Amino acid sequence: MTRTSPVTQVVAIGIGAALFFVLGRFAAIPSPVPNTSINIQYAVLAVFAVLYGPLVGALAGFIGHLLIDVTGYGVWISWELASGVFGLVVGALLLRNAIQDGEFSKAFAVRFSLAVVLAHAVAWLVVAPLGDVLFYSEPANKVWVQGILAFSVNTVTTLVLGLLVLSVYARTRTRTGSLTHEQ
Repeated sequence: MTRTSPVTQVVAIGIGAALFFVLGRFAAIPSPVPNTSINIQYAVLAVFAVLYGPLVGALAGFIGHLLIDVTGYGVWISWELASGVFGLVVGALLLRNAIQDGEFSKAFAVRFSLAVVLAHAVAWLVVAPLGDVLFYSEPANKVWVQGILAFSVNTVTTLVLGLLVLSVYARTRTRTGSLTHEQ
């Protein structure tokens, strides 16, 4: 993984949060479960976490979700934290990768898939429901249904779109050692 400068990270956080907000606010598909939708922004967040690391993933997810909630439902810290945790976990589990060098292997696809499943499980089956119960005294059965739906649909959309975007991105990069000098 190529090290990124602090300026690059700040820019990535801003762009990631903005994309997360726009996709979450305007491309969310309603679900039959109240206050829960089918989202594609987690695929973009996972890509940013892979490319720029866990700090960018965490802050882009938290800030992006905060912007969605502030412009819609009002602040709901447990779900905003869950989005940040998702970005943090994906970024931390995939710190060592060679996507920037144009490498997208089956092994990376498996690692990405496992990281996404684990990150969504922690975010939507632990952080969000527990936060709802502890911070807002929400009924446990309601928040677990929301969490299970969020985990399920977000995992599927992140895997499909995230793997697609990362594989296409890797193809646009020049592989390390692929250029030779003719004499």
